[in-house]
Amino acid sequence: MSLRILITNDDGVDAPGIAIMADIAHTLSDDVWIVAPDGNQSGAGHRFTLGRELHFDRRDARTFAVIGGSPADCVVAGMTHLLGDRPADVVLSGVNAGQNLGDIINCSGTAAGAREGALQGAIGIAMSQGINYEHGREVDWSNSIRHGTAVARAVIAGAQGPGTYFNVNFPFCDPDTTKGIAVVPHQRFSRSPFRYYPSDNDGKFFIAIPETPMPLDRAADFEVMRRDGYVTVTPMLLQQTDVSMVEKLKGTMAL
Repeated sequence: MSLRILITNDDGVDAPGIAIMADIAHTLSDDVWIVAPDGNQSGAGHRFTLGRELHFDRRDARTFAVIGGSPADCVVAGMTHLLGDRPADVVLSGVNAGQNLGDIINCSGTAAGAREGALQGAIGIAMSQGINYEHGREVDWSNSIRHGTAVARAVIAGAQGPGTYFNVNFPFCDPDTTKGIAVVPHQRFSRSPFRYYPSDNDGKFFIAIPETPMPLDRAADFEVMRRDGYVTVTPMLLQQTDVSMVEKLKGTMAL
């Protein structure tokens, strides 16, 4: 039986990256569905739209936009309703326009799509195409186009059990010079990278990332993708409990 694949993203159903992801998915299976937000949901994290009605905009037989919905909403709607009694085996989230590295994954709607996929029982894979922001914000998709299928196959083949999802980042180097796939931890920053950032409009401001917190670990995703030119794959646990701390604190707390 062919893999059943569900695609979502946080850039919106009409974003170029989701078309690239669909091309990747169709090399793996002929049973591909797309359920994605109708507009940009970058930074939405794992937000659910609770207490407010949502509805579908059906684009074709297997493509649906969720009006006002988040990536997590889309995965739930796809896995528990649209796909009927056979949920997807694999949830692919992306390809995002811009890297999702380090602690930024905690707010990433792209990562959340893959995480919710894994929570729903699928292999969840988030994919992002890195951008060299020093040269502007234009996205060169050539690396994800060239290597996306091979990376997806490798991750699916290596996935073990329902407790993990995967965060993938493609470097912004020429695909011919990409060094390979590196399985690495994500960068823990010294502090949150998000900051208050003043606007040119009086009295208004942005929440933004004006600079990358230092130092950076040469063995973690940020430097291995950006500096070393590898496609980075980071397995992420759904179980977030600090098990060692549980053992350390047992019996130490009382009312």
